[in-house]
Amino acid sequence: MPDAPETRPSLLLRLRDWQDQQAWTQFVEVYAPLIYGYLRKRGLQDADAADLTQSCLRQVASHVGSLDYDPRRDSFRGWLFTIVRNKLRDFRDQPRRLYQGSGDSQVQRLLENTTSPEVDEAGEWEREYQTSLLAWAAEQVRPQVQETTWQAFWQTAVEGKSGKEVAGQLGMTTAAVYLARSRVMARLRSLVREVQGEE
Repeated sequence: MPDAPETRPSLLLRLRDWQDQQAWTQFVEVYAPLIYGYLRKRGLQDADAADLTQSCLRQVASHVGSLDYDPRRDSFRGWLFTIVRNKLRDFRDQPRRLYQGSGDSQVQRLLENTTSPEVDEAGEWEREYQTSLLAWAAEQVRPQVQETTWQAFWQTAVEGKSGKEVAGQLGMTTAAVYLARSRVMARLRSLVREVQGEE
């Protein structure tokens, strides 16, 4: 009987080892864009969002060793979300002397006319996570497949074009387009499951 594939250690456990560069690289690739995007959508400027993203990642790095993670009680993303929300709250609660208004009356009118929408932040965080994870997985998978295979997937699955239309554009049969799409989707699902399973 052939050997069973080796089960990869959990990413969270691997992060406790400061020398595991692969684990830290994967963690940053998956989570930094999520944190940054979340902060930008909360109105932070590019530099502030980048600084707070780094601050959140440093906090994870300093506490991941003592994280008592039990997936039955909570999720890692929930823990990370709490860190991000707290860092954002602390940033906004800094003394007002650190902020300087522009003095532009147009900015004042814009602020007066902006309503504060009631947002399900945890739900939005989860949706942003799924989008960020899929984007990361796509970056990993695309170089592993031929460009026509990727285009067959992208045009049918993302752009919503018909298999027949894409087949004509790429010089493939319709069956080959759907086979290519299926193979890319299987790789994406596998990679996403692998990362999600590590949480």
